[in-house]
Amino acid sequence: MIRKHTRRAAKAAFAISLGVAIVIGLFAAAFARPAHAKSTAGPTIIIGTKNFPEEFILGQLYKQALEAKGFKVSYKENIGSTELIQTSLTSGKINMYPEYTGVIVQDVFHHALSAKTASGTYLLAKQLEAKKGFTVLNPTPFFDTDVVAVTNATAKKYGLKSIGDLKKAGSFKLGGFPECKTRNTCFLGYTKQYGLKNASFLPLAGISAYAALDAGTVLAADVFSTDPPLGKGSKYTVLNDPKHVTGFQNVAPIVETSVVQAAGPTFTSTVNAVSAKLTQNAIVAMNKAVIVNKQSAAKVAKAFLKANHLA
Repeated sequence: MIRKHTRRAAKAAFAISLGVAIVIGLFAAAFARPAHAKSTAGPTIIIGTKNFPEEFILGQLYKQALEAKGFKVSYKENIGSTELIQTSLTSGKINMYPEYTGVIVQDVFHHALSAKTASGTYLLAKQLEAKKGFTVLNPTPFFDTDVVAVTNATAKKYGLKSIGDLKKAGSFKLGGFPECKTRNTCFLGYTKQYGLKNASFLPLAGISAYAALDAGTVLAADVFSTDPPLGKGSKYTVLNDPKHVTGFQNVAPIVETSVVQAAGPTFTSTVNAVSAKLTQNAIVAMNKAVIVNKQSAAKVAKAFLKANHLA
């Protein structure tokens, strides 16, 4: 009888220990990271984005690439304009976001014009941000500038080839997002540098600039050079900007310098590796996928990173 009780007790103990082992194993498995995403000690990277699709794509690219390397990332999409996201950065609500180099020089630091080359603009942006305690990481190969577009019919009617030619059109309205009116890279710069005294500004918050052009609500509109409607066979003409009012606009992530230092070289190399793959063709294709084909920025970014072995 004693031996029976002993055997039962032994079996019970074994069952309990096996059950505990299984539970512990399942718990550990549930919280285990993928093999390629080893935990990286360091600060939380708080990434913000501005308020348009290209920024959503960029934010997701950097977010997912960093997470794949084990970094802890907090993501705050669609914060707003340059002015608003800069406030978020300087107040510490975020510590990283993708910005355009000419915007840094001309809109953040209020220089009338950028440097005369893309590399010069990047170096100046880097120097200016460093004085405020921020690091500008490597720029992308692609650039996306503000451009002035008109319909092909309007270009033909007035013989428009460059922004300065708009003087030929008499009094006209130029449309753009509200912040455009007071920016050196936009309406303020166009009117000052090209002497467009015949131009008035129409804010297009929530209204498509291309729809406004099509409807004749505005004669010209400030749009982005990587917009899908400006592709091959476009019904719009982009006017030349010989004075480089809109500057050189490659993307370069701005990161709080203390965060760069604390996160270490893997952080910097991961972000720079993503930026290096962002060619003009790549960003235009991703913009089209999100804007025209209505795919999510997260899905598009994931596919791009996977195809380029970055996540």
